[in-house]
Amino acid sequence: MNIAYLSTFYPYRGGIAQFNASLYRALEKKYNIKAFTFLRQYPEILFPGKSQLVSSNDNVDIVPSLKVLDTINPVSFSRATNKILEFRPDLLLTKFWMPFFAPSLGSVSKKLKQKNIINISILDNVLPHEKKVGDIALIKYFLNQQHGFIVMSDTVKDDLLSLKPNAKYEKFYHPIYDHFGHKVSKEDARRSLKIPLDKNVLLFFGFIRDYKGLDLLLKAMKLLPDNYHLIIAGEVYGNFDKYKDLINRLNIQNRVTVEARYIRDSEVPYFFSASDVCVLPYKSATQSGIVAISFQFNLPVIATDVGSLKEMLVPTNTGLIVEKPDANLLSQGIIKYFVENKKEQYKNNIDAYKVNYSWDNLANTILKLYSNLTLEMQI
Repeated sequence: MNIAYLSTFYPYRGGIAQFNASLYRALEKKYNIKAFTFLRQYPEILFPGKSQLVSSNDNVDIVPSLKVLDTINPVSFSRATNKILEFRPDLLLTKFWMPFFAPSLGSVSKKLKQKNIINISILDNVLPHEKKVGDIALIKYFLNQQHGFIVMSDTVKDDLLSLKPNAKYEKFYHPIYDHFGHKVSKEDARRSLKIPLDKNVLLFFGFIRDYKGLDLLLKAMKLLPDNYHLIIAGEVYGNFDKYKDLINRLNIQNRVTVEARYIRDSEVPYFFSASDVCVLPYKSATQSGIVAISFQFNLPVIATDVGSLKEMLVPTNTGLIVEKPDANLLSQGIIKYFVENKKEQYKNNIDAYKVNYSWDNLANTILKLYSNLTLEMQI
């Protein structure tokens, strides 16, 4: 069986590329898979971060991929299709997370669908966090080119069915990452990051965007006792000045460690090993890859009850949910986490989560969906 996987791969960086690399490695154990990626992913003028590409310092999984698709050059859509067809795929696998990619990925999917090649898309989001005019039309265009979907939460499932009621899908929570290396001792990690050894340490990790609620967490820090310390680690989409000003206004400079930059894979273990809990104070969400990173290091999560974050934590008892995005409620939830001291119970439950939500099991779920879709086409 030949699987063409069209999405973000090396030399692009970030969570999407990391996800794709991990799934690629699981699929290649059993199937003949080829990775296809972008000639141009985003125009530089539209990209809010520092760089789309890995640096020479990044220790990443170099998945062999063929650059075929320019997202803003329609001429490349047909060329990409032809390159993929040369591979003679039985399945085209894509990953969709924002409407910007609908024209390019949708066009290639449509052409392959016309050749009776099964199309399956893994949906991180259906509806974007930051909505714009025309989004729904673009999303519907992409969805209509697919035979089936992998949804990673009930929120994504519900959004999918609201736009495509007859959609065929399988649900699978975000698998646990395993490529970030091993946990180090808490003391060594804190010394390396110059974090106080005797504090309750909270971690805010990942790309810093408005909808992720960092401002709420900073306000919650002001309400917490002095024995709490916050690490902010991740690249800023936009400008960090407003958060810096807020830190200064709240007078919590000495209780916050800021690493507002892209965190290399080799550095990730230090941030999670230094922390007592990972906090997701999101104002909106579907699911979160940060939970999957946190669980790799057996670190429990505190999250707001938005999107399907609750779905990832409560049934598995792997963390604590705050009723809504609110600084007061966040501070209360954080104190509750440390007072109840269920960390070991949470960590044991994370081990069970890892067994169920592995990359191999996601690969098996995709192939189960493929088999069902193939049977339907033959009837």
